[in-house]
Amino acid sequence: MRKALLLALSTTALSSGAFAEMLDVEKDELKFGFIKLTDMAPLAVAYENGYFEDEGLFVTLEAQANWKVLLDGVIGGQLDGAHMLAGQPLAATIGYGTEAHIVTPFSMDLNGNGITVSNEIWEQMKEYVPEENGKPVHPISAEALAPVVKKYQSQGKPFNMGMVFPVSTHNYELRYWLAAGGLQPGYYSPQDVTGQIGADVLLSVTPPPQMPATMEAGTIYGYCVGEPWNQQAVFKGIGVPVITDYELWKNNPEKVFGMSASFVEENPNTAIAVTKALIRAAIWLDENDNANRMEAVELLSRPEYVGADADVIANSMTGTFEYEKGDKREVPDFNVFFRYNATYPFYSDAVWYLTQMRRWGQIAEAKPDSWYDEIAKSVYKPEIYLEAARHLVEEGLANEADFPWDSDGYKEPTPAADVIDGIPYDGRQPNAYLESLPIGLKGDQTVVGNEVKG
Repeated sequence: MRKALLLALSTTALSSGAFAEMLDVEKDELKFGFIKLTDMAPLAVAYENGYFEDEGLFVTLEAQANWKVLLDGVIGGQLDGAHMLAGQPLAATIGYGTEAHIVTPFSMDLNGNGITVSNEIWEQMKEYVPEENGKPVHPISAEALAPVVKKYQSQGKPFNMGMVFPVSTHNYELRYWLAAGGLQPGYYSPQDVTGQIGADVLLSVTPPPQMPATMEAGTIYGYCVGEPWNQQAVFKGIGVPVITDYELWKNNPEKVFGMSASFVEENPNTAIAVTKALIRAAIWLDENDNANRMEAVELLSRPEYVGADADVIANSMTGTFEYEKGDKREVPDFNVFFRYNATYPFYSDAVWYLTQMRRWGQIAEAKPDSWYDEIAKSVYKPEIYLEAARHLVEEGLANEADFPWDSDGYKEPTPAADVIDGIPYDGRQPNAYLESLPIGLKGDQTVVGNEVKG
């Protein structure tokens, strides 16, 4: 009945040139999960703009309590797919934590995170941060945090910071920043999954919306999180974002849309149709130099989506980012949803996450370069993405030139100038990359007890 209704509707819509050509989807009633962050925007836009319905899909979007509940929902089939941390499908597939084969045909965004410290910590850091015209020079290195951490250590106080999940971009970005400034963020081992072995800074999990309150309470001194929870600290007057991930690693990959491999195998047309709708949403979010962003801000501010004040969300979604109160700067690419091939699931992005898992001991033993490539290809599915893109181009809903048709799945190496520590990244050579990082496991090294061996 529903398909018949949509087909009837499509006749009218196609005559106006505003309707996608529907695939014969295997499952048309779907439930997708998300966490209350601005980078869930493609899901909200695809739903509100009718892109899912254009594909013959009746979608329910449901906020989840935390990343573990969300992942379990996809694995257990309560959710057909979800806005996920990029590390989640990879970790599940290699059996780190919960074991399950999760795949992604769609990368949801680039950039979008920040590292915030409390006002008290910022006041102590400031004397180590160079200034120009009375304002801090960005990007701010963790070298400015190191003396503060050492002071706390000398007083016997642990220096605690928060991140959102052990396999989150935020964990790896915070670790990257700390290590680039000479601070040890700690190792994982099969026996100790706290990630605090040998750490100068103790990192622990806090759900994104709770970050500002947890810092205000003094439980953590800072955190790495996605928006709007860095800007929320500025608005509340309780903290200062010291660096965005755009400054940490220019145009780094962020969330993905994940589905179980079995769901995709059983519902191939449905997977393509979902990807089509999400690509259209990403195009809408970035088109005409972000002309639709204020409309997106209004949408995301609704309680069923992110539920933060529109002013807070707009602070980072509309081309600016506020550091100290009143220090608002132009960061036009802080949130990227489509340009720079943001939505294409590059194998090299997957490999970077895997290198960070290895760097900090979540992957306990050395793996050959071929292993990284194999895992990336088992999780990231550009073939589904490109099939969806081909349909959109043929339907006049996307431009041929906007997709990397001839890519082998690996980006050109990230140049040294685009990374805070000046170390380039080539996804084709993961072990050579690990060797180039001064802090972290490399070669055959393993964590045994509280020590790095090998």
